[in-house]
Amino acid sequence: MVQKAKILLVDDRPENLLALEAILSALDQTLVRASSGEEALKALLTDDFAVILLDVQMPGMDGFETAAHIKRRERTRDIPIIFLTAINHGPHHTFRGYAAGAVDYISKPFDPWVLRAKVSVFVELYMKNCQLREQAALLRLQLEGGGKASAGGGAKESPGLLAELSARLAAVEEQAEALSKQLDDESADAAAVATAAHLERKLTGLRRALDALEPGAGSGAPSLPSQN
Repeated sequence: MVQKAKILLVDDRPENLLALEAILSALDQTLVRASSGEEALKALLTDDFAVILLDVQMPGMDGFETAAHIKRRERTRDIPIIFLTAINHGPHHTFRGYAAGAVDYISKPFDPWVLRAKVSVFVELYMKNCQLREQAALLRLQLEGGGKASAGGGAKESPGLLAELSARLAAVEEQAEALSKQLDDESADAAAVATAAHLERKLTGLRRALDALEPGAGSGAPSLPSQN
């Protein structure tokens, strides 16, 4: 059963949070509210999020400061941030948002369809990365088990498990390829395209490691791709 992705919504106005929930409910993911920058940082201590929608104008810790804290933490630095703002002070204000680590900067009132489409891309990328980590974990167990078996008597890896791993990986590869084509067709954000390319590189490394386990592939333990 595929676990739902979590999306963090950060805004000091309850009516804005309610509007975001109404827009994003169609994605059928877990929406988490935070009414301040401090509350958002607390949520990020315990949960993993696919994307953060962050209001710029908030009392106390504003969106820029909150984003700076998020990007300084190793655990959260790679989470995509979409800034939402009701004001527009020109290019300098927008540049400050990107400099703070945002992947996008949207002025209110925004098009609900556009916002939902942008968020859905990062949710898909997050889910593919989760699937990839799962396949890598299974492959690592297989490698460790194969190494112990070889040391104990040269037993071969289970062909059934190899076939299952290969089939699962093929499904992820197919979905990743479709997502990359979708991003190309829609002229998506550079950050989303770069994330998709990174995902494909990791899939390629994982496929090579899995292929090396096939009978007749030669001796020597294959190395797993980095999960960073």
